[in-house]
Amino acid sequence: MILMDILTQVVAGAAAPEQHFDQVAKSASPDLLGHGVAEAFRSDQTPEIGQMVGQLFGQSNSAQQAGLLNQILASVGPAVLASAAGGALGKILAPGATQVTPDQASKLSPGQVQDIVTHANQTQPGLADQLGQFYAQHSSLVKTLGGAALVIALAKMRERLS
Repeated sequence: MILMDILTQVVAGAAAPEQHFDQVAKSASPDLLGHGVAEAFRSDQTPEIGQMVGQLFGQSNSAQQAGLLNQILASVGPAVLASAAGGALGKILAPGATQVTPDQASKLSPGQVQDIVTHANQTQPGLADQLGQFYAQHSSLVKTLGGAALVIALAKMRERLS
């Protein structure tokens, strides 16, 4: 089954998004998959981006957690995030550091990451696109977002292909 056929079936409700997401993730380009995830992050039919990324963070291993935080730091800088989540990121980063290690990342809770992402998204409107591209590289995590977010991501992918 080709990518467009799968996307069409899922969007039409004829196929469960969770059952076909792995096949779509393997067939789609990372750019296309990242676009779909970013659109799910922006949708008013899904929880807000901070909540979804916090959920994904909770499902991630420490290396993925560090990768996510480093992506956010690269986007907005540590100074912007110094006070987010009660200064949680500043507490784990060494003075002057701009990278989070997996050990440091594992010390943050999903709730703290939710606050960090919410704050970062307010200062960097393109954050959803950058995080979508990050999660395109970790597509197995995206499945944990659930049906509504997956349907939106796949529908936006289908629109882009049309």
